[in-house]
Amino acid sequence: MTRPVLTRTLATAASALALAASGLLLASSPASAATSCYGPDCTGKDPSTTVCQNDARTVGTTASGVELRYSPTCRAAWARKSGDTAMTIWVESNTGLSQAAYHTGSGTVWTAMIDDKGIIARSCGYVMGFGTQCSSWY
Repeated sequence: MTRPVLTRTLATAASALALAASGLLLASSPASAATSCYGPDCTGKDPSTTVCQNDARTVGTTASGVELRYSPTCRAAWARKSGDTAMTIWVESNTGLSQAAYHTGSGTVWTAMIDDKGIIARSCGYVMGFGTQCSSWY
């Protein structure tokens, strides 16, 4: 090969490698946006911005529909409410941890997470005129 052909071939190969690498970086960006936590490190974090939401399941529900959500991967819990009733919701542990949120009566709202590693938690909701209702401990 002559020198100009070799230079052009190397430049083309370098461009192809750069393009492939940028494609890999862009493809991995959404996955890296979600963070992870475990147990006490999850307290105060939004489950929607972590991997905790991926395996979460509802493990308890109040009569007014406040769900207790639990992630086995993160060992964290939070409360979630959908529907048309305005209320204050919260998640609490038997060790005194709690996080609260206010549901305006439209859409879905959830609390920040609390540690649920080796302890138990429940979800609760308060509606003025009807009082407080809590799920079973889990």
